[in-house]
Amino acid sequence: MSENFYPLRGASNPHLQTILPRLLRRHPKLQPHWQRLNLPDDDFVDLAWSEDPETASHKPRLVLFHGLEGGFSSPYAHGLISACKEKGWLGVVMHFRGCSGEPNRQQRIYHSGETNDARYFLNWLKTTYGDAPTAAVGYSLGGNMLACYLAEEQERAQVDAAIIVSAPFLLEACSRRMEQGFSQIYQHYLLNKLKNNATRKLLRYPNSLPLSLSQLNSMKKLREFDNAITSKLHGFKDAEDYYHQCSALPRLPDITVPLLIIHAKDDPFMAPEVIPDLAHLPANIQYQLTEHGGHVGFVSGSLKTPQMWLEQRIPDWLMPYLEPSQLKQSPQRPLSQQQVSEKQPATAQSQHHQEPLQ
Repeated sequence: MSENFYPLRGASNPHLQTILPRLLRRHPKLQPHWQRLNLPDDDFVDLAWSEDPETASHKPRLVLFHGLEGGFSSPYAHGLISACKEKGWLGVVMHFRGCSGEPNRQQRIYHSGETNDARYFLNWLKTTYGDAPTAAVGYSLGGNMLACYLAEEQERAQVDAAIIVSAPFLLEACSRRMEQGFSQIYQHYLLNKLKNNATRKLLRYPNSLPLSLSQLNSMKKLREFDNAITSKLHGFKDAEDYYHQCSALPRLPDITVPLLIIHAKDDPFMAPEVIPDLAHLPANIQYQLTEHGGHVGFVSGSLKTPQMWLEQRIPDWLMPYLEPSQLKQSPQRPLSQQQVSEKQPATAQSQHHQEPLQ
């Protein structure tokens, strides 16, 4: 499969691209090995492994950080973890607090800039299972969080390479986008998931959130949730302060590990402002912009044989870092900056890399 993305024939529409994975991938290909990781503050995160890590600790590792209210059941997550297992790698989804089906114990939950749990997990992974080539992949909210972690840790980051997909690098701008046009449908869907999760927590742990059920149920926008819950539980003044402090775009120049960032120009969750300025990106960051793909969609092939492009693109790009001994040539441009804008040609053969737009 090409490193360039060509949408499924007849389905280049961004909303089709965004929704199709959930329709085409209703059930995971594998049953994960579950493990609970207890955290220093007496809370927990749940891990979904491609196989028992006790017997696979020697294998190259891929750590996946999911999007808002996502998890292993998300098509992009179980699809990539399955692809990892097929390659002989050890894959794992670290579920953010409260995202594995059981309310977490502490008041704090998770957000786009909450890196402490990821940091603890990655350090624990190395301490518990020893050294092995390790990559991290973050989708959407998890991608913004991963970028924040990489920028904070720099050379101390416990990963050899990373990929970020469809990340809302400017939270304020993306929040506004979700309040406009057809994107309001996605806002409604995500807000309902957040409200359902918060309701379960309030019923399990009364007074664990800074509002009542009636106040929770009256919310109409993600911004209201972030203003009343996310910001209050994590030390921000309000939603605007949270968005400002946790947007990863200004932090990208601080990242030192090899990183591939993938965005689609037609992503209905994104605003144009998430486009990074090439002049301010370090040489270790490769940026790929596609004409189509929607939000964490990127469905290619045909209706008869649809293909999830990310499940090939991500392992292919990470191969030099996870299995360097298998390659005679050096890793693919880990120290040279590349920005790619993909145009949809009349034929696949005519597609080429052009000057970057993003």
